[in-house]
Amino acid sequence: MANTHENITSVTDKDAHPFEHDENIDSKEDHQHLEDGSNNAPVGADWNEVRNDAIKAEEVEHAMSVRKALSVYRSAVLWSAAISLVIVMDGYDTGLLSSINGIPAYRQKYGHYSGTAKGGYQLNPAWQTAITEASIVGNFIGIFISSWFQDKYGYKRTIQIGLVLLTGFIFIVFYAPSVQVMFIGQLLCGMPWGAFSSSAVSYASEVTPISLRGYLTTYVNLCWVVGQFIAAGVLKAVADRTDQWGYKIPFAIQWVWPVPLFILATLAPESPWFYVRKGRLADAERSVTRLAKKGEDADPTQIVAMMVRTNEVELKNRPGTSYLDCFKGSDLRRTEIACFAWAAQIMSGTSFANQPAYFFQQAGFSTSNSFNLNLGAKALAFIGTCGSWITLTYLGRRPVFVIGLGTLTVLLVLVGAVAFPAVHNQNAGWGQAALIILWIFIYDFTVGPVTYAIVGEASSTRLRSKTVGLARNLYNVSRIIAGFLYTYQVNPTGWNWKGKAGFFWGGTCFVAFLWAYFRLPEFKGRSFRELDILFERNVPARKFKSTQVSEEDEQ
Repeated sequence: MANTHENITSVTDKDAHPFEHDENIDSKEDHQHLEDGSNNAPVGADWNEVRNDAIKAEEVEHAMSVRKALSVYRSAVLWSAAISLVIVMDGYDTGLLSSINGIPAYRQKYGHYSGTAKGGYQLNPAWQTAITEASIVGNFIGIFISSWFQDKYGYKRTIQIGLVLLTGFIFIVFYAPSVQVMFIGQLLCGMPWGAFSSSAVSYASEVTPISLRGYLTTYVNLCWVVGQFIAAGVLKAVADRTDQWGYKIPFAIQWVWPVPLFILATLAPESPWFYVRKGRLADAERSVTRLAKKGEDADPTQIVAMMVRTNEVELKNRPGTSYLDCFKGSDLRRTEIACFAWAAQIMSGTSFANQPAYFFQQAGFSTSNSFNLNLGAKALAFIGTCGSWITLTYLGRRPVFVIGLGTLTVLLVLVGAVAFPAVHNQNAGWGQAALIILWIFIYDFTVGPVTYAIVGEASSTRLRSKTVGLARNLYNVSRIIAGFLYTYQVNPTGWNWKGKAGFFWGGTCFVAFLWAYFRLPEFKGRSFRELDILFERNVPARKFKSTQVSEEDEQ
């Protein structure tokens, strides 16, 4: 395959390793030419050899079974799983902030006494909302910064810097003397968490072959669930403490993660797609060598050729890589799908049903029972996410997502209906709790994990970091709005709707169901090149699965 490597090298401009030889860059324009990846344009007949290698690599990926892929790409699976562990912290923080209001010592420290409210001490609804949403605002800022950083320096460096910053920001949260300082600390912590949330799913979608892509992107959701489960267990352990350590211990545990994760990020290979976009094809080939076991099922030169070919298809269609390019041509539709798929998680009622501990307390359950139910719910979420890999295998993305939203709509309406007898009947309250727990299981069996697969596959490869960033930020904006509404809906000093809020979230979930039915395509089994072509041809969502893509379609 030596000649093939020479051919791939020849389609780059001036040098296959442009940033390793800066003396070859004669002007600012030349530097930009290399930066945007346009140095991969084909030159003369050499492109035919590269294209043939690309076709072979894509055919091998399509024919590769899951079992074979696990064998050949064992290293890719392990590195993707390792990088995705940064999401454990995001899940832990989300679980912590959504339920720490159930800790009496926390409410006493940062709240005020209300003789009419259950539990004695309560946070002012405005500050409860502000603290819960502070990390989301930080997420929003961090994602925009990290999206640029990912394009410039790669996923590894982005994660490393985020981990260093997070280690320092946790000190502010741990020692916060007032609710105002707690708000600032959570705001700053949210910035690296935002970088992690956008980096992990992009990395997972780029380092794995077609047959494994859905599993590794949904594994990101599993890491999020694991973080929530750990948070639920920690909160259960400290629930009965009346001193300051009742809320300080949960915050201190966040220091466990950064050091080992920094080591893993340092050792992990960078995404070969990043190197291809930069024109660093030798680095891309070395990265593929670390991710796949070299052989007839994984020839690094052919795999890099496949990436070059996909990159070239996207360059011909729309070469830009700015946020504005995410809203041009077929990329507008791809941005819509990624954004609304993630927003659908919030519209499906996560701010209401996926924060059970505080809800259970306000519904009349004791602190101990509330956290027991919360822990059990998170365990079911873990089981549901693992089970989603079965549905992904046999059904794909679209059916699971659509059916999941429809089922969640029904459950939320039932929660609202049961809220009326639950005011005077404790048994009805337990029925309401059972519906919430069932909602959590169904959500993490369908919508929760599948969203990550959809977002990881919807964007073009050249706009992936920008599109994923925009999608995650629409999710964050939705979380802020939903968090504000949820706090006032459930807080006894707010609107005090309690379970009746299920009607509201059932309505938003139904809207998400309608969008998914009419607008969400099926991505299962498609290479990134095939997805590029299907979007360029404007194939309707419900025909994505059946539409054939030939080798000549990029012409």
